[in-house]
Amino acid sequence: MTIKFIPQNIPLAWLQLKREKGRLMVAMAGIAFADMLMFIQLGFQNALYDSNTQLHQTINADLVLISPQGRNIVSLDTFPRRRLYQALSFDGVTSAEPIYADFIDWKNPQTNLKTSVLVLGFDPQKPAFLIPEVEQNLEKLKMPDVLLFDRGSRGNYTTTITDLKQGKTVTTEARERKLNIKGLFLSGASFAADGNVITSDLNFHRIITSRNLSQVSAGFIQLKPGIDPQQMAEALRQNLPNDVKILTKAEFIDFEKTYWSENTSIGFIFTMGTAIGFVVGVVIVYQILSGDVAEHTAEYATLKAMGYRNSYLLVVVFQEALILAILGFLPGTAIAFGLYSLTRNATNLPLFMTLSRATTVLILTIFMCIISGGIATRKLRQADPADIF
Repeated sequence: MTIKFIPQNIPLAWLQLKREKGRLMVAMAGIAFADMLMFIQLGFQNALYDSNTQLHQTINADLVLISPQGRNIVSLDTFPRRRLYQALSFDGVTSAEPIYADFIDWKNPQTNLKTSVLVLGFDPQKPAFLIPEVEQNLEKLKMPDVLLFDRGSRGNYTTTITDLKQGKTVTTEARERKLNIKGLFLSGASFAADGNVITSDLNFHRIITSRNLSQVSAGFIQLKPGIDPQQMAEALRQNLPNDVKILTKAEFIDFEKTYWSENTSIGFIFTMGTAIGFVVGVVIVYQILSGDVAEHTAEYATLKAMGYRNSYLLVVVFQEALILAILGFLPGTAIAFGLYSLTRNATNLPLFMTLSRATTVLILTIFMCIISGGIATRKLRQADPADIF
């Protein structure tokens, strides 16, 4: 007997699900919760990488020199400045500028409480960062004890930022030295640093007197137009001593990401959290589908007696799983969107909903429900017409 059942599969799957509205709502809530977990974990993981590479994206360089002992941008060891002079002697190199980086404890200008910020120093004659606000304030940085403050810093700086936007000078102290903040820029807080300030190389030395300007944290190298950064990087590697590591701009960004993903527990924790969300979803959907199959065993046995094959019953269960995946994904995405906005406003982390992440979670959700459906269909073998009739 030939039965055209394909057009009826979706209605049957949907009718079985909505017959028990309470169970359907529980399933949707469970899947939404699992999706929310995956969204949050993946979102924080990407925010981790994005926040810690925001500054890297703005560097005015084709190549970057760092110490091989450096781990990330806030843990850069120093190397001799003469390596930059050596790099400058290569044909194709137009500039090789030193960058200085270190943490200081300063008084929060608003609360007067001590907090830690990352200080970045460079020669104002050679802009190190392609940040419009920094480029507009280079003349100010030439003055003694003048800083620019990152308005994306994490902490209580509302009044400070408001005053600076109005053109006022904000004073603070660090290491028994009075400092003048005369402008703003935007980079953003990260997992490594709550805030950043930018100043000149001379001011950097005035604030952190223990740092000799002949020992630099990084070197930003610019090349002539048409010069391949990869080839120049390889040439420098072959000729400079091994007390420096030469990276392209893209490699410098990957260097930071690799540190956080492989050398800290944070990347592992977020990956594990995503996996836990996936497993939670599998268990929840399995419980719903398994209960549905058990409750309708007699109906499935009747369909078998009427000539429907196991493949038809399997399709029905898998379609139930897909319907649940879609129904649970929508509220899960909406909740995650709201949590992203809440977290972004509270922490200044770059936490945004992206199409690629939504697609990833949707695929994981469908896969999650298919796995659950596959496990639940084992009970269909128990649907024997002989037990019913």
